[in-house]
Amino acid sequence: MTREPYPTARREDIIDELHGTPVPDPYRWLEDPDSPETKGWLLAQGELFSRSRGPQRFKSRIAELLRSGSVGVPAWRGERYFFSRRTPDQEHAVYYVVEADGTERALIDPMAIDPSGLTTLDAVQPDKEGRLLAYQLSVGGNEESVLYIMDVATGVRVEGPIDRCRYSPVAWLPGGEAFYYVRRLPSTEVPENESQFHRRVYLHRVGTSTEDDVMIFGQGLKMTNYYGVGVSRDGRWLQVSAHEGTAPRNDLWVADLTASPADRPDLRVVQEGVDAQVGLVFGRDGRLYVHTDRDASRGRVCVTDPAEPGYDTWRDLIPEDPEAVLNDFAILDDLERPVLLVGWTRHAISEISLHDLETGERLGEVPTPGLGSIGGIAERPEGGHEAWFGYTDNTTPPTIQRYDARTGETTLWAASPGAVEVPDVRTEQVVYRSADGTDVRMLVISPPGEASGPRPTILYGYGGFGISMTPGYSASILAWVEAGGVYAIANLRGGGEEGEQWHRDGMLANKQNVFDDFHAAAEHLIATGVTTAGQLGISGGSNGGLLVGAALTQRPDLYAAVVCSAPLLDMVRYELFGLGATWNVEYGSAEDPEQFGWLWGYSPYHHVKEGVAYPATLFTVFQSDTRVHPLHAWKMCAALQHATASDRPVLLRNETEVGHGARSVSRSVDLSADTLTFLAAYTGL
Repeated sequence: MTREPYPTARREDIIDELHGTPVPDPYRWLEDPDSPETKGWLLAQGELFSRSRGPQRFKSRIAELLRSGSVGVPAWRGERYFFSRRTPDQEHAVYYVVEADGTERALIDPMAIDPSGLTTLDAVQPDKEGRLLAYQLSVGGNEESVLYIMDVATGVRVEGPIDRCRYSPVAWLPGGEAFYYVRRLPSTEVPENESQFHRRVYLHRVGTSTEDDVMIFGQGLKMTNYYGVGVSRDGRWLQVSAHEGTAPRNDLWVADLTASPADRPDLRVVQEGVDAQVGLVFGRDGRLYVHTDRDASRGRVCVTDPAEPGYDTWRDLIPEDPEAVLNDFAILDDLERPVLLVGWTRHAISEISLHDLETGERLGEVPTPGLGSIGGIAERPEGGHEAWFGYTDNTTPPTIQRYDARTGETTLWAASPGAVEVPDVRTEQVVYRSADGTDVRMLVISPPGEASGPRPTILYGYGGFGISMTPGYSASILAWVEAGGVYAIANLRGGGEEGEQWHRDGMLANKQNVFDDFHAAAEHLIATGVTTAGQLGISGGSNGGLLVGAALTQRPDLYAAVVCSAPLLDMVRYELFGLGATWNVEYGSAEDPEQFGWLWGYSPYHHVKEGVAYPATLFTVFQSDTRVHPLHAWKMCAALQHATASDRPVLLRNETEVGHGARSVSRSVDLSADTLTFLAAYTGL
């Protein structure tokens, strides 16, 4: 197989000296997306990809499996409830309200707002009475959310646009007259390269100019801080939290709004300067429920008095489980014996337990449909005996389940609206050993029946930011397995599958553990006869793109094909672009000599070596990505094309008008089809 020549990419003799180490960067010119040279190179890469891609083998089947649609967990406000649903032919989910008499109305349809499909609904928050709805929209994948307020009864927009609201929570005061929210400072007030940062918490009164908003928190704190804000159901208690970037710790304050005004809340410390996470729920029984991993890596629920919320007053209600991670809970108190529903993941599989609300005594289990993932346990804010939760697994499109504490039964409340024929697959969770002896789990999804020998296999992983890889319905996984392949998902360190310590064992100085776990997963699949090195493809995006970038440079012999999506790859300069400065709490900073050593030890861009036969590699990046700049993939692609001694191609799929997050269904289908087609071609499926 003779591959086409690659587009010319000029190599510069740029070498930075960092902490006594020479750091070459021959493709730094590709960091400028607006230069004619970069544009010309990207155009040539696009043409090369178009000529190389071949027919999309999986496209129609992926599209068919996505016709299941989707449905979201309801948010109850009085007699109304709100939810999202995507029908088989819709590009985006639509947000609905259902009235007390069962009448259903669409409130926000992204395609009605923008028929091009480029506008996404990023967040929604009904007020406490369900009369007003805060919602956030962004365009073209840039995630730069703009906030609006709608009158639910009429559907009329009554407020907005309010810009600079990316990732902003909205915390309504009772009556819907005002809310707290988070907004960045104007770009005119901050240095040019810091416009993505500098958030503050404000109080906004509906119907007034944002110029009159009162800043209530954030002044003088770190520019990379993210803030959370919430107001209790009765409007008495305000909570404000601060995370430094994506750090797995937060500071937290509360204020009694009956004792201090809403625009000048007297915030008292719950936790400050502690290396742990804490969140609060103000119970209708007057107690404060504390969800924390402080002194409990897998999480626990404590109770205390909201007037005296300090750590020394916390009392365990649900103690830490030695094997399961506590994710979520809901209070059902309209019962003779009020109960607490507690959501757990045990080795990445979800379960719900039932407890006495007063004592925490375990009363039993909440029935769930199978071995899958549960999301967002929701109750009525004013109390009740019912809870709703999302459920999915590898062959079940999203459903909403309703649990009735009076009968102890779980029933299907809403299914995804589309009927699809889901292929039969076999799912197995296996345990393998990593390089340092740590046991790691992996989900292996394969065709039913006995394997007749090794099969083309995709190994997927993430391993970062405490994010867990749990079972879920995936059209691309099902299409791959139906075609005869195997799909494996490894629960690497750096994720949250085994609690916060599992995350920390794969961050900062421990990042190499993540890559070792991934290599060990590949070796296990080969040793057990599932696949061979010549049939093994790997795939990952974002932090998972860093993972597969490190994998292909550390063990090019172990993998036949790589799909590397929206990746971080230049770990020496990553802080200078996108939201990189908020991630040095996860990876470390090249400005610090010791931390530079960690990053330099694995930075994929800097470990590309000439004359190595690298696997077939496809980079997929998104031109409007404001989280991870596509320059990482551009530079790495140029470096690999220059260096590889293999006939296997190194290609770049550079997509415009989409970003790191949500996109239309048809765009998702195209991307999935291209990646599976590429992996099939170079693993022999």
